[in-house]
Amino acid sequence: MTTAVRTPPVPPRTATAPAAGLRATARIVARADDAESTTRLPVLDGDGPFALRRIRGPGGQARVCVVGAMSAPLGGDRLAIEATAEAGSALHLTSAAATVALPGRTADHATYDVRLTVADGARLDWLPEPLISAAGSALRMTTTVELAPTAHLVLREEQVLGRSGEETGALHSRLIVRRAGRTLLDQETAYGPGAPGWDTSAVLDGHRALGQLLVVKPEFAQCPAEVRLLGAAAGERSDDGAGHGVLAPLAGPAALATAVAPDALRLRRLLDEAARGVGAG
Repeated sequence: MTTAVRTPPVPPRTATAPAAGLRATARIVARADDAESTTRLPVLDGDGPFALRRIRGPGGQARVCVVGAMSAPLGGDRLAIEATAEAGSALHLTSAAATVALPGRTADHATYDVRLTVADGARLDWLPEPLISAAGSALRMTTTVELAPTAHLVLREEQVLGRSGEETGALHSRLIVRRAGRTLLDQETAYGPGAPGWDTSAVLDGHRALGQLLVVKPEFAQCPAEVRLLGAAAGERSDDGAGHGVLAPLAGPAALATAVAPDALRLRRLLDEAARGVGAG
């Protein structure tokens, strides 16, 4: 079932927060416990704006929710999340609400780095709520994934350009995925002030929500995903502008869905459709 993006009020920073911005890293390690047929979390360490909460999950999967403990990222912040799924483990990561990039006390941009490592026979699901680029903000986000040959990955990224009724901030995003030491995917995008052509008909064509779903699993080596059009691209008739996208196989073995939509709710519907199409829903 699809739900709307939640953006509740976020607790303000303390008076002792440095004007130059925060430096904070959250670390998560998942380890298989063969005796119990489950996955343990020997490392679950969050500071600054990252509060990490264990949540119940099916079977032996370990599930962690990232809860925002203060407003972030602001200009000048340097934030990072590092997650490792060790051999044979299963780790599901999500967030409690959307992440909102906001202007800060400094004109410097913020950085948000996500570093994921998945060992042989392990599975990692990275399924956070959307990132919202608020007016006046400047954020550079980099997601780097290192996969072992038999690792399984489900990764969803959703970005919303501006809150309701406002312009977008400057958002620069890069996704790098390596499998067995070889590059599987390396893509870079830029939107907002300073990025030429991002709002033209050749790029977003008026849409303000964009995202992708990447699924990597060994089974695709024998049975690759089929190309599939999503939403309006597939001829769907909708009065509310359903958005459109495409699901396509990658050499790797992997499948990548990319989509654009008027808002986060309709974007999620497209990516959920793609997830069902590759058995990741």
